[in-house]
Amino acid sequence: MASTAFYSTLTKRTMAYKSAISLETLYPNSSLKLTTPSFTPDPKEKFSGFIPMEKLDITYSASSGPGGQNVNKVHTKVDLRFKLSEADWLHPDIKEKLLELHGKKLSKEGYLIIRSDTTRSQQLNLADCLQKLRNMIRDAAVTKREPAPETQERIRQRHLKAARLRVAQKREEAHHRELRRPPTVVDL
Repeated sequence: MASTAFYSTLTKRTMAYKSAISLETLYPNSSLKLTTPSFTPDPKEKFSGFIPMEKLDITYSASSGPGGQNVNKVHTKVDLRFKLSEADWLHPDIKEKLLELHGKKLSKEGYLIIRSDTTRSQQLNLADCLQKLRNMIRDAAVTKREPAPETQERIRQRHLKAARLRVAQKREEAHHRELRRPPTVVDL
């Protein structure tokens, strides 16, 4: 009888035991829900790097490729999508440039889709998608400067010089080939 009482208290203890460093103890009010912190963008900047998570459509699916049972059990592939035409958090100039640069990546409905399944972690794949999106937006935000007329003239002169040198080299090689030929009847 004493052994069963010991066994029942032992099982109760193991089921009720929580470590002092468990997540519930360290962060009692936390959740795994993704939220965007409050942010007021600078009106002078076209893009500050801030992407509102509530305006994005994020889906998770099973990843392809090797990985054993982990591939079948865990949905780590991330599809991040948003409708480019309705993205009010983007500057209109950036939207136009994104459409110009990445128009082929748009779906028929007008969604820009970014995928990542590079790692076995859902959070790292989501971070990878967000980084890809930031890089795309930053590339679109950069305005390409037109070179000065002096620089354009210098470039044109260099191209002409290179073309002249190439033709001169071809003529010299043709002359050397001509010298290696045996003389013909007309030459004698």
